[in-house]
Amino acid sequence: MNVLAEWTALVCKELGVDPEKVDRDAVLDLTRDVAHGVARPAAPLTAYLLGLAQGAGTASPDALERLSMLARNWGQATAETLGDH
Repeated sequence: MNVLAEWTALVCKELGVDPEKVDRDAVLDLTRDVAHGVARPAAPLTAYLLGLAQGAGTASPDALERLSMLARNWGQATAETLGDH
């Protein structure tokens, strides 16, 4: 078991989360997309906010994928928004 897997297992145990329900690779992909597309500090914040929404039951089933897409398209969306003014 590598360090990331060990850490994930430990955190899941501490938080009472079923590790089988954690898509670690998808979360890492999301944070990569946000860090590269938006800003590095936005990556952990986005993951945290997604976790809050998941826990509250307000996140859509495709929320992770939608957030990744928003992050990948952030530059274009920002340019379009700024051009509208």
